[in-house]
Amino acid sequence: MVITKSRLVLGATAVTLSTIAVTSLGIHSRGQALFKASPKELVDEVWQIVQRQYVDNTFNQVDWLAVRKEYLNKSYSSQEEAYKSIREMLKKLEDPYTRFMTPEEFKNMQVDTSGELTGIGITISQDEKTKQLVVIAPIEDTPAFKIGILSKDVILKIDGKSTEGMDTNQAVSLIRGEPGTKVTLTIERNGQQKQFEIKRARIEIHPVRYSQKQTTIGKVGYIRLNQFSANAGKEMQQAIRDLEKQRVNGYILDLRGNPGGLLFSSVEIARMWLDKGTIVSTIDRQGEQEREVARGRALTNKPLVVIVDKGSASASEILSGALQDNQRAVLVGTQTFGKGLVQSVRPLEDGSGLAVTIAKYHTPSGKDINKHGIDPDVKVELTDAQRQDLWLRERDKLGTLADPQFAKALEVLGKKIAGKTTPTAEKTQNTQL
Repeated sequence: MVITKSRLVLGATAVTLSTIAVTSLGIHSRGQALFKASPKELVDEVWQIVQRQYVDNTFNQVDWLAVRKEYLNKSYSSQEEAYKSIREMLKKLEDPYTRFMTPEEFKNMQVDTSGELTGIGITISQDEKTKQLVVIAPIEDTPAFKIGILSKDVILKIDGKSTEGMDTNQAVSLIRGEPGTKVTLTIERNGQQKQFEIKRARIEIHPVRYSQKQTTIGKVGYIRLNQFSANAGKEMQQAIRDLEKQRVNGYILDLRGNPGGLLFSSVEIARMWLDKGTIVSTIDRQGEQEREVARGRALTNKPLVVIVDKGSASASEILSGALQDNQRAVLVGTQTFGKGLVQSVRPLEDGSGLAVTIAKYHTPSGKDINKHGIDPDVKVELTDAQRQDLWLRERDKLGTLADPQFAKALEVLGKKIAGKTTPTAEKTQNTQL
């Protein structure tokens, strides 16, 4: 890898960040460009980056050399004309995660690492097949979350404007806005259309929440990880150390609705739970692998169960896949989202930016989870109605025995603590609720 890990983001979240400004990228911007590249130079700069770094050296069966000739033979009288050509050029790759951002869009994407943001609190992606805008997950306790937006919702309209043919950069200009103003989303869910009027707000995000729970199996540490931001590792470390002092018997790690984030953050947190073994392999265009491994510095070796759902994406899938494949944890819940791509985000000479897919990742056992996701060891399905009741109307039941997925996780954890089961022994169970 020629890009430092602090600048690597994972599939769905890369699009998310440029769309609704959800979390920090850890990018070091050039700030004001030292000089303004000519329009043609900018087009060639983008072409060169893709030529050197794009994950598929066939460029998705596109003659990339012919593309350069086509677009450099054009005359450009303005940056805007160059921007249009760059987007046309990148569109030929048919990769919604490799995308160009104007200076304003790039600036909007670079959110302060403090964890504060302005928006409605959703992460979205563009479906690779249908090209529709899809909600990966609403961020907990944000306006979108509270009003009832769910994972896998398809955004059909923004303030009445159809999203057909709209890319994520166009969506950001419509969804973003000043705190207190409103935006209306028309979404499709299970074949039915719903409309949501959402008030934008300034949002402060704490990626980790935890508590010690008194249960029938003794003290249990319950940790919810909402996203893999720059400070998630620090907060996770504090949570584990505090719960260890309280002498918990085991842990339940809740990754439901976690859309992902920074690659280094997922690796950092995995090392807190794993003493040995591979965490993730990233595979570049030459098929070369770079492996991230545990370093023998786990903060606890106590039994662990992880809860996942269809809103658990990207970095969440790296963490849960590493814990599952290394038989460190049992996964309870539903199939995860399925995003296994890594982007590098680059500032360009005129202050604009480029996100380019540079790698895919595999779990330790070699599974490519892109588009499929990770299957839980113990399946516990919730209907959309059940999920809305639990997450919106009866939030006090989340992480309690009235939460079916938590209740099953606690049951599984009890067996692990008692030494009655192993992760592989639970794979035959299938709970439908």
